[in-house]
Amino acid sequence: MSKRPSISFAKFAAVEEGTAVLLLAAEGKAAAEAESVVGHALLSRIIDVSDFKGKLAAGLSTIAPADTQLERLVLVGTGDPAKLKADDWLKIGGAAFSKIGKAKHVSVVLALPGGDVSAENAADFALGVLLRAYSFDKYKTKKGKPTENASIEKSSAKITILVADPHAAKKAFAHAEAVAEGVILARDLVNEPANILGTIEFAEQIEELKKLDVKVEILDQKDMKKLGMGSLLGVAQGSARPARLAIMEWQGGKGKDAPIAFVGKGVVFDSGGLSIKTAAGMEEMKGDMGGAAAVTGLLHTLATRKAKVNVVGVVGLVENMINGDAQRPGDIVTSMSGQTIEVLNTDAEGRLVLADALYYCNERFNPKFMINLATLTGAIMVALGLHHAGLFSNDDTLAGQLFDAGQSTGEKLWRMPLGPDYDKLIDTKNADMKNIGGRYGGAIIAAQFLKRFVGETPWAHLDIAGTAMGAPATEYSQSWASGFGVRLLDRLVHDNFEG
Repeated sequence: MSKRPSISFAKFAAVEEGTAVLLLAAEGKAAAEAESVVGHALLSRIIDVSDFKGKLAAGLSTIAPADTQLERLVLVGTGDPAKLKADDWLKIGGAAFSKIGKAKHVSVVLALPGGDVSAENAADFALGVLLRAYSFDKYKTKKGKPTENASIEKSSAKITILVADPHAAKKAFAHAEAVAEGVILARDLVNEPANILGTIEFAEQIEELKKLDVKVEILDQKDMKKLGMGSLLGVAQGSARPARLAIMEWQGGKGKDAPIAFVGKGVVFDSGGLSIKTAAGMEEMKGDMGGAAAVTGLLHTLATRKAKVNVVGVVGLVENMINGDAQRPGDIVTSMSGQTIEVLNTDAEGRLVLADALYYCNERFNPKFMINLATLTGAIMVALGLHHAGLFSNDDTLAGQLFDAGQSTGEKLWRMPLGPDYDKLIDTKNADMKNIGGRYGGAIIAAQFLKRFVGETPWAHLDIAGTAMGAPATEYSQSWASGFGVRLLDRLVHDNFEG
């Protein structure tokens, strides 16, 4: 896990050393607490000379006035405070961190004109700082120029956030810090190269959750063969790395309460199998376990903050490779459910992994609902681009709760259709179903395939192919791996299923 800056909270006080960060609303308006740092006249002059308009997440760093003990002054825009929403406070926090340079001591005056900054806003600001501070540079042995590795130097910054109620802010930050840990864990897992993070190594990372009182069980190939998981094992048979199924249980609710369940696709590398991918971009397929990473990160977050709910996480870990034993197009496999599948394209492998993982989870735990996450199709990226993940569901209530959580966190979802006209596209004369269904509607067809393995249990499928890796950078995510799904699902759990 990356180094992180040290964050603490204190009451508003004079800022007399180090770097001061001040918030400016639209048109450069500042709170009295911010103006007191350098004075109204000087702050107004700085704003006028720099033409700083206070736009959301805009930043300005300048040398502090000579008549102060400060080293630097950083201005960060918030736009219209009345219009702040969703992940805006994360953006503001991330923008602030990006401007502090090599500063070792930073004081943030978290005040806005015309209204208080809530404890939750302060926690989100701090979360934005932590997520922006993330960098994946563990394999760099020769450091470049300071500007190229600024996050390494800034990681040691001591940041004090000045607020009206530091006790409330600290309490809110405990939750946000747990979320940050889960997101960072998910990012680390996705960013790891495939030669380092295989199926066994991923399972070992999951076993680390035992330290947080998460019950962890790892099924090996012999276990899965006894259970009849021919769909999942078929994907793994071309790799020297053995398949694993990891089960995580967090018991934070009442003993007899049915759990809520999260299932992740964990293809640690996807060559496409015999339906091999083109070489261009294949290196990104080390991230084809983004769904499993999100589930792992989520369980870390929920256990760290002692969430008052019973949760199950199930991830199928395989590598889709090519050798003499590899699955062939035209093979027919029998899933744990007993349903048979004609594998017409070995690169449509994630749904084969999830089929057995979903069925196993449903049969063993009888959960209130299941949500699976998977970097499943390129088709969802064609449909939605890189700013929304696809949401498919057999339950309107669950779909609505997920959509709302996406709007609240900025990890946005867009609901896509399901229906019998799509479902019949995976019928085949040779087996109960086939794993592809033609050129059009690929993301929907994949979802219809999964739906055949969930029965009547409320279920949602999140296709995160465009958002888990290689998504556009934001003020709080400069990493190739975004950790998408952890914040979204933590909010879903917190708002709807605790207490």
